[in-house]
Amino acid sequence: MSAPPNHCPALVLNADFRPLSYFPLSLWSWQEAIKAVFLDRVNIVSEYDRVVRSPTRVMRLPSVIALKDYVQSARRPAFTRFNVFLRDRFTCQYCGHPFPTQELTFDHVVPRSRGGRTTWENVVTACSSCNLVKGNRLPHLCGMQPLTRAYQPTTFQLQENGRSFPPNFLHQSWRDFLYWDTELDPF
Repeated sequence: MSAPPNHCPALVLNADFRPLSYFPLSLWSWQEAIKAVFLDRVNIVSEYDRVVRSPTRVMRLPSVIALKDYVQSARRPAFTRFNVFLRDRFTCQYCGHPFPTQELTFDHVVPRSRGGRTTWENVVTACSSCNLVKGNRLPHLCGMQPLTRAYQPTTFQLQENGRSFPPNFLHQSWRDFLYWDTELDPF
């Protein structure tokens, strides 16, 4: 039995055949992919065995599509909680342990109560325990220096970090276009 269409997302590649995004992985629903095909905005690179039908057409669902026009990535990524976690590789900058996203917070290195601002250069990823211990103290007063200095990453740096965290599902047809920092199976 074949998978329902909702389980057939399309990997979206830029015109240079690299994913638009690694983390989150650039995926479109089968409906978005087919719409883009009919609007002549993408080329189909690979297809699923699954087909969809209309009264006049039968079409295999695209599994990999490439944009016809190159989309320039933003030079400066948005300052978001998730992007801070991604910059810091989902690792507490005080204890050095990785955590799932839901167990992370961000910490103002110089607390807001002491004039610190919410900027790339003053916010680091922290686990709840370390954030509670540090509280609103300065790092040198509590002996908790961040492992790496807070900085504003480039979009490229975030994409590179994202490559270290492959998603749970990778369709076979996507593997030629994704370069994860994982060990490859020997031939």
